[in-house]
Amino acid sequence: MITRSARGFAHGQAIAERAAALGSELVELPGDRIVLPKDDDPRAAYRLAKSTLAIVVASPSKRRLQPIPPSADWRFDLAEGCHAHCQYCYLAGSLVGPPLTRVYANLDEILDVLPRHLGHGAVTSASPERAHEGTTFEASCYADPLGIEHLTGGLAEAVRFFGRWEAPVQLRFTSKFAGVEPLIGLPHGRRVRVRMSVNAPSLIRHEGGTSPLAARLDALARLARDGYRVGLTVAPIQPVEDWREGYATLFEQAARLLDDVPGLDLTVELITHRFTPGSKGVLQGWYPGSDLDLDEETRSRKLTKFGSVKYVYPADTMREMRAALTELVSKHLPTARMLYWT
Repeated sequence: MITRSARGFAHGQAIAERAAALGSELVELPGDRIVLPKDDDPRAAYRLAKSTLAIVVASPSKRRLQPIPPSADWRFDLAEGCHAHCQYCYLAGSLVGPPLTRVYANLDEILDVLPRHLGHGAVTSASPERAHEGTTFEASCYADPLGIEHLTGGLAEAVRFFGRWEAPVQLRFTSKFAGVEPLIGLPHGRRVRVRMSVNAPSLIRHEGGTSPLAARLDALARLARDGYRVGLTVAPIQPVEDWREGYATLFEQAARLLDDVPGLDLTVELITHRFTPGSKGVLQGWYPGSDLDLDEETRSRKLTKFGSVKYVYPADTMREMRAALTELVSKHLPTARMLYWT
């Protein structure tokens, strides 16, 4: 779908043309309101939303950058929503309405905001340990931009933007997709860090519609050989059966593929599984047959800084997992920098 306002932007029109050329049904909306066809079957409504891309215009409030600790100084969005089917999707309960993907047509307006934030921020800009990264901008908080890059081309434009930006800055994004071809050979200026979202092999089965683990790691190695800074976002970490062996296998595979990369700059981010009452309800509605552990009785109840409830692993379990994964990273990826555990 493309809204009336989005048709006024060249980037929006280009996305629509790519989608149509690839065989998608293109619906030109008479206005800017997105309305999906009604369906009394919630499963059918979910499938329709997940297979719908809406080309829209990011409002001024959407273009206002927000802090995004512990990942980066600032968050900006090229899109919102994801077409994958991850049974532990952290966007569930966070985004309002049907789970369609919205991509923004006014890309130039979005990128034009970024230079105002140069030198400001509370994560890398203010951290002695990470100050060398410069001012960091996260582009994958509410979407997986690489998963739709073959349609949008927006990520490549962002990479070129940062490549031209002669300043201590870094574009960051993470993905579960291996389609990195549009990014290979771009003039990124080493100002881009691409991370692959990975997990123990036994947990990847919860990530429907995404690239296999081996393909993700191979894509990361291709990017590293093309001079990109790279990283592993290990998430969501869960103490499933034989979890130590599973995560050891993950890091062994990564080490094998990255072993001969010259000038490798590799980071690791470790993120444990958590959920809210709202996200639990949404996920169980989306994936009623899932065996994902969402048992509140086995978790610790925490309050966020906004006063909402979330469920995390108990402190003893967190300490055990942190010690084990830290040791595994040090053993298999000794040159990697671990950015944070959460």
